[in-house]
Amino acid sequence: MGRTLTVIHALGLMLVVFSLSYVMPVITTLIYADTTMLLDFLLAMVWTAALGGLMWMLTRRYKGELSIRHGYLLVVAMWATMPAVATLPLLMVLPGLSFTDAYFETMSGLTTTGATVLTGLDYLPPAINIWRHELNWLGGMGIIVLAVAVLPLLGIGGRQLFKAETPGPMKDAALTPRITETARNLWLVYLCITLACIASLKLAGMNWLDAICHAFAATGLGAFSTHDASIGYFNSPAIEAVLMVFMLLSAMNFSTHFMAWRAKSLKPYRLDVEGLSTVGLVLISCAGMTFFLWWQGTYASFWTALRYASFNLVSMATDCGLSNADFNRWPIFAPLWMLFLGGIVASSGSTGGGIKMIRALVLVKQAGREFVKLLHPAAVNPMKIGGQVIPNRVVFSVLGFISLYFMSVVILTFALLISGLDFISAFSAIIACINNVGPGLGVVGPASNYGVLTDLQTWVCTFAMLIGRLEIFTVLILFTPQFWRR
Repeated sequence: MGRTLTVIHALGLMLVVFSLSYVMPVITTLIYADTTMLLDFLLAMVWTAALGGLMWMLTRRYKGELSIRHGYLLVVAMWATMPAVATLPLLMVLPGLSFTDAYFETMSGLTTTGATVLTGLDYLPPAINIWRHELNWLGGMGIIVLAVAVLPLLGIGGRQLFKAETPGPMKDAALTPRITETARNLWLVYLCITLACIASLKLAGMNWLDAICHAFAATGLGAFSTHDASIGYFNSPAIEAVLMVFMLLSAMNFSTHFMAWRAKSLKPYRLDVEGLSTVGLVLISCAGMTFFLWWQGTYASFWTALRYASFNLVSMATDCGLSNADFNRWPIFAPLWMLFLGGIVASSGSTGGGIKMIRALVLVKQAGREFVKLLHPAAVNPMKIGGQVIPNRVVFSVLGFISLYFMSVVILTFALLISGLDFISAFSAIIACINNVGPGLGVVGPASNYGVLTDLQTWVCTFAMLIGRLEIFTVLILFTPQFWRR
């Protein structure tokens, strides 16, 4: 019981910290002189801080270091609670929006999925668009990573939280001896890349509001936009080129960015096998997709095909999900290949979702080991990636993750099918949500959105986004009897 109250105590502190995120939309309302919306965001800030403060006060006797078990519990509680409190501005400002749709929108933002149920994005108040995109940005590196840099100062350690939330199988490798310093360094790199993206988009022709919002989306790898037509609204190759660069940067391990910055050298990138595989697969796929669309006659000009194939493929493969064309109308191979890439391209330690490139590399290497074992049963053949030996425990963990991943996709797809959704829409919606990509195909394609789904279908997709962002194990372990045994 004491440990559970420690979880509630920590969650209360996180809500108090999270209430500070309303400062940005509050400033936006002042810039645009929107006094009505100023009151709404101030109320949301006060209610969030009051709720967190009450939880903290009632459990202040129970602060302390969390066990692994309670670290997982806190992570899931945080990712379920914060989208709920983040709905407050949406529910107050947007008449007729249900809690189900508002919760889907905020969960989509914080998990960096970027799927939306809203229409008329061009006419939303600037503060609401800033709020949606700020959720994308905060979720990008993970609110937990920010929390482990803050909570130790408040008497709560953060290593178990970091291990529970950080994506990828290599969770024990720290950039610095102290986990707090690691989290701060990652956020510093994340902030610098975001500022560079904002400046680049402004130079490419966006106004400040669009530049900030789309920089948050690109670095957080979320598909939110300020326009219903997404990036197609701008019709600008320069803007698309800037976004592609920053989407690829955000799909790489931020530890690599930090080490390159600290060493003032590109050598860490050359040594990052996962990052090289990510960029290589994307570039090859862009070339192949361009020729495919040109050959199929989807675009008469090769250069036009290159532009649209490259942007949409990079965006979908990196799990960003922004679009400049309705790829739902392309030959079916093209969008399905992009959805497939969305499951494997992002690196561990990036802001992307999906299986992650490192796990894909482990699977390929393990298949090769099995072939060798069949031919030479007595051979000792350790797995190496980038010159480093991968322990068998990591291999087994990857195989277990892949099994749960595909089981989750199948079960959730059938849940949508039994609810009445067609197969392409159901399958692509689950793939897009569990990989945190955003747009799917069919009725949830890039020219439409998830607002067409029923409440039941919306909750299924919301759950898919949650388990995808927390990499399945973190959530599903709570449903095992072993978790609750003493």
